[in-house]
Amino acid sequence: MRFLTCLAYDHDLRLILLAAIFCLTGSAITIRLLQRLRSAAPGTLLAWVFMGGVSTGATIWCTHFIAMMAYQPGVAVAYDPLLTALSLVIAIFGSSIALAVAARRQPFAPAAGGMLFGLAVTAMHYTGMMAFAARGLVEWSPAYVTASILFSVVFGAMAFRRALSRGKRGNPWPATALMVTSIVLLHFTGMAALTVIPVAPEPGQVDSQSATMVMAFAVAAVGLLVLGTGFATSVLDTSAHIAWQRRLAQVMEGSVDAMIVESGGVIVAANGAFTELLGTNDDVLGQSLHRWVSDIGSVEPGSLAQRTLQAADGSPIPVEIALRVDTSETKSFMIYALRDVRQRLAQERRIAHLARNDGLTGLPNRASFLEWSHRQAAPDGPGRPLALLSIDLDRFKEVNDTHGHAAGDHLLATIGMRMKALARPGEFLARLGGDEFVALIGIDSHEDAIDLIDRLRTAITMPVEYDRSTLSCGMSVGVALWPQDAEEISALINNADLAMYRAKSSIATDFCFYEEEMDQTVRARRRIATELRDALDHDQFAIHWQVQASVETGEITGYEALLRWTKPDGTNVSPFEFITIAEQTGLILPIGEWVLRRACQEAAAWPLPWKIAVNLSPVQLGHVDLPRLVHQILIETGLAPTRLELEITESAMITDPERTTHVLRQLKALGVSIAMDDFGTGYSSLSTLRSFPFDKIKLDRSFMTELDIAPQSAAIIRAVLALGKAWRFPFSPRVWKPVRSSNSFARRDATKRRVICWAAPV
Repeated sequence: MRFLTCLAYDHDLRLILLAAIFCLTGSAITIRLLQRLRSAAPGTLLAWVFMGGVSTGATIWCTHFIAMMAYQPGVAVAYDPLLTALSLVIAIFGSSIALAVAARRQPFAPAAGGMLFGLAVTAMHYTGMMAFAARGLVEWSPAYVTASILFSVVFGAMAFRRALSRGKRGNPWPATALMVTSIVLLHFTGMAALTVIPVAPEPGQVDSQSATMVMAFAVAAVGLLVLGTGFATSVLDTSAHIAWQRRLAQVMEGSVDAMIVESGGVIVAANGAFTELLGTNDDVLGQSLHRWVSDIGSVEPGSLAQRTLQAADGSPIPVEIALRVDTSETKSFMIYALRDVRQRLAQERRIAHLARNDGLTGLPNRASFLEWSHRQAAPDGPGRPLALLSIDLDRFKEVNDTHGHAAGDHLLATIGMRMKALARPGEFLARLGGDEFVALIGIDSHEDAIDLIDRLRTAITMPVEYDRSTLSCGMSVGVALWPQDAEEISALINNADLAMYRAKSSIATDFCFYEEEMDQTVRARRRIATELRDALDHDQFAIHWQVQASVETGEITGYEALLRWTKPDGTNVSPFEFITIAEQTGLILPIGEWVLRRACQEAAAWPLPWKIAVNLSPVQLGHVDLPRLVHQILIETGLAPTRLELEITESAMITDPERTTHVLRQLKALGVSIAMDDFGTGYSSLSTLRSFPFDKIKLDRSFMTELDIAPQSAAIIRAVLALGKAWRFPFSPRVWKPVRSSNSFARRDATKRRVICWAAPV
């Protein structure tokens, strides 16, 4: 009742209303500053403590002073200036200490800070009461004083705990109400503890109520100015923080990666890419990232980690996570960047598949084959005998040339699909490239390899329909056995290839098992090819001349250049041994150029202008630069073109007769004679003689050796002689005449055609 009586009858209610407004405003600002203090950076903490102490001290001091001026004990009152100023200092200093303690991150800090705040308010209040002087006797009630102190401490602790338990974004009004209650209960309970017994006033004393009212409003104005400063600072800081959050949100939303900011174990910010990755529109703020990434705690800052994110529908999503920890403020922030790597992993799997498999057929490629074969032949492998099948498609080039490469690809893809379908467990089939395939199987006998060959034959030779056409090809298979035929995988592959080439040249069968003689033959051919290169570099070749004479008169008509090879050890190598190898390796081109240049050089130095005959290989004849080369050699050596005769075999015109005929006509234009050598063997045909005006026809040696014992040979010689005599009619030099079978023109030379029989070498 004393509390209510003091409030109702001993105070000016107008000033009480002013004090209440000031207390409410100041308490709200103080609570906001307290919440801001908790997240202040270490460098700005002292400034925020000072600002909060000034605002809080001004709040409680102005509230107390206005309420004190509202107190009307019925006698004249006065205030000691020094004690009044001391009470303000106590309010500011005590509030600063309370705020600094409450801003700490220990669990008991908010309550401890609130209790210190209550004690600061109590000290300020009773220091101010000590400055109170009235004309009368003053008595205090210890019970009410104790109650006021308890009210201030308890409600102050509750206010601070409430303000800091909800964080910076918590609702400030419950804490504000508790703080107002703390200040109000302290003041009015403390005032209820005071009893003033007035004494007789002195004569002439004047009532100072009007002056007190003016002073109260002045104090309130100054206090509001101080509080306004604190409030403006808080508003500016809040605006800057909002702008920073807006920029952060823009940066996060502009990122293609999922961005999450976590503080205190919960998500405080996340962009739309994260919710899109989760496949949900639910709010994720306030939840833990651990809910979707179970092992997120093992991610180290500054490194990339592969983790699995559990989507909203339960499907696992592989993600790449980068973590950065921001400790620039008192509150630690975990900034996560999550990148969806499903597409990248799919590309990596595809690249890995292409690295080990053929892109067209889907069969394993060379790398996979070598890895598999080495694993099978390793000491810790199965230890079972192996059969390696080297498979080459026959007539595949014809499919490409006739139907196009798209048809060839379709044929290869179909064959690859059939091979995968026929493969049994333990059978490894791969495509090495082009139309080359291999198969590696474990065998108990040769029949196992033959069984696979039969299945492959069915898969490869079966026709394939493509674009209203039927595609087909054959196969040639070479088989090498491990460890019977080779101890190393590389040697096994080489032996299987040798057997495959033997099968390719065979007419009777399409597969062939490796034999040691194959390797010996190949080694000998390779050795000769190597020695041929050395012979060309070290001038081991020589020209031997064979006389050409007239059968009728015995007169020498010319010489034929014969190539001979003598090794450094004096061994002579027959042309039958190295010419074919030179043609296969391409060495015939530099060797043929050497023979032609050396023959022309020697002939140009002879005292008599005999003609010389030089043989041309089909490989040389197929070279487009042959006419230019002959012309250049004739100029360099000074040999007259009419003294040079080039001999070709009819087989040289079989591969590409049109191009060969064109080259021969260019040579004829130089004035060089052209002779057909070895007529009567191979592809001898009258159509060949009709297609080009040869200057000579040279019968094969076999006809001459059988002239006396074989009537057929004599008949053939007589027929060729008659043919040559029938063609002996003159033409004007460089006369052009159209050929019925072609739109082009064929030039015919006026030189008489002659038939030269083989003569024994001199």
